[in-house]
Amino acid sequence: MAGAEKDHQIIEYVVKKGDTVAKIAKEFGIDVNTILWANNLSRKSILKEGQKLIILPVPGVLHVVKRGDTLSKIAKLYKASIEKIIEFNDLENDKILTGDILIIPGGKKPKTLPSRKPSRKIVKVPKSYFICPIPPPCKITQKLHWYRAVDFSNGRCYDPIYAVAQGKVQKTGYDRIAGRYIRIVHPNGVVTFYGHLAKIIVKPGQEVSQGQIIGYMGHSGYTIPRGKRGCHLHFDVFGGTNPFAY
Repeated sequence: MAGAEKDHQIIEYVVKKGDTVAKIAKEFGIDVNTILWANNLSRKSILKEGQKLIILPVPGVLHVVKRGDTLSKIAKLYKASIEKIIEFNDLENDKILTGDILIIPGGKKPKTLPSRKPSRKIVKVPKSYFICPIPPPCKITQKLHWYRAVDFSNGRCYDPIYAVAQGKVQKTGYDRIAGRYIRIVHPNGVVTFYGHLAKIIVKPGQEVSQGQIIGYMGHSGYTIPRGKRGCHLHFDVFGGTNPFAY
């Protein structure tokens, strides 16, 4: 993926033998801190071959929108420009939603994060709150990885994908990495994300019940391996814990 024309997309990079953070940063034309911040690494972190890293298209910070966030608060937190955040992320009507992933151009990670208000706390989601999003035997093929995701697959394409809990479809779309995706906001404020879908059969604003089919498993976007062998569900949780990760 290195050397491709630069755009506003986040890239998922797989670490190769001999890679260092400095070498990867130079390859993508960003600074070391941008990689460290996006991947929760420190200067002492050692990269492992096969490890996946999030690479931002510009120097800056990655921010996942939480309940109570506003653009002015986010810009102030990272000492960044609201106008640049809006422009770079193509925000319509300056509107942001819980679970949105924003790139903050030129942003700096604060040394200390502000104390969280009760509405901003991470919700502890009990396993009983969610059902498995794929049919039995509900195999997890990759444990906890960025952001709070696990991967599911029974080794088949086009398996139905279920809403893990009651909620409202917040957003659907296509991303170069996640492919066709669905985001659902649940009554407890947690947002769940379903990526790499072959087909989406729900629309934003639609109410869904637990267990309702919302789409079908595929390999859209960027998967390892590519093609049908890469069919899986990338299931992520924003604003809460992912009970399938433990």
